[in-house]
Amino acid sequence: MVQVAGVDIGGTNIQVALVDGDHTVSSSTKVATPTGGPDAVVEAVVELIHGLDERPAGVGVGMPGPIDDGVVSHPPNLVGWEEPVDVGGLLGEALDMPVAMGNDVNVAVLGEWTAGAGVGARHLLGVWMGTGVGGGLVLDGRPYTGAFGGAGEFGHMIVRAGGAQCGCGRRGCLEAYAGRANMERFALRAAAKGFETSLLDIRDDKGKDRMTSSVWSTALDDGDPLAERVFGEAVDAVAIGIASAINLLDLDRIVLGGGLAEKLGDDLVDRVEDAIAPHVFLPGDRRIVVAELGDDAGMVGAAALGRARMLLG
Repeated sequence: MVQVAGVDIGGTNIQVALVDGDHTVSSSTKVATPTGGPDAVVEAVVELIHGLDERPAGVGVGMPGPIDDGVVSHPPNLVGWEEPVDVGGLLGEALDMPVAMGNDVNVAVLGEWTAGAGVGARHLLGVWMGTGVGGGLVLDGRPYTGAFGGAGEFGHMIVRAGGAQCGCGRRGCLEAYAGRANMERFALRAAAKGFETSLLDIRDDKGKDRMTSSVWSTALDDGDPLAERVFGEAVDAVAIGIASAINLLDLDRIVLGGGLAEKLGDDLVDRVEDAIAPHVFLPGDRRIVVAELGDDAGMVGAAALGRARMLLG
């Protein structure tokens, strides 16, 4: 069976695996993401692929940032990427094989649609809740990336005009309320003003330097009032975004992924469903589900992208 390499480039790690035609992952490996800029990242990917158990027939890559025809522009959380870089072209030349590129969340959503919680959906929205908030779309049974490769930026839908400051520089973005980094900033400001919370103690007890998904999950399980308040605002923002997407696109499935979804599971689904209900215009038998593939979603989706490139040319 033909093997394709699935590559997931993140701000912390690069993961690579062989994926067969049944979407089974094998020979998985990873390294810390280099901080030396594009050339160092490309070199690391090439070395990882050369170190796989067998030579793949093609490569699919998911990484942060807008991607258009293999060119990556200003990927967040990667150091030294000052100008757009043709990563697809560089990898194709170095590896002498077909290479397909996609945005990391779009690719993870493709993985879930191909082999996870999205199987069978024709009109799907994936929402990934982590440090930021990302998204991806499948419309009429086909992955949808838009006119310039930027579709699915769910975290930058405006849910409150003139609202909280987002890391992108605009105000009122969904990510300003539901991205874990912004949730942490709000919690720290509230704690500094004397708002009672166990979030900081839980963070320290777990040996974390940030309020990770497990920290939020524990605080919510304990009924921490600040965690409930901040997370409630996050759920409200996500619900407004999802309801707006449903009203615009008439979706049949929503897949929730990322660290927070993995930790909170069905509890998050229940909260989101309740918050969505008042905002949806058209009723329908829609399913909201938690992603199933975990860290493999990006590699499975990337490999599917690479396999399509091989078939279509």
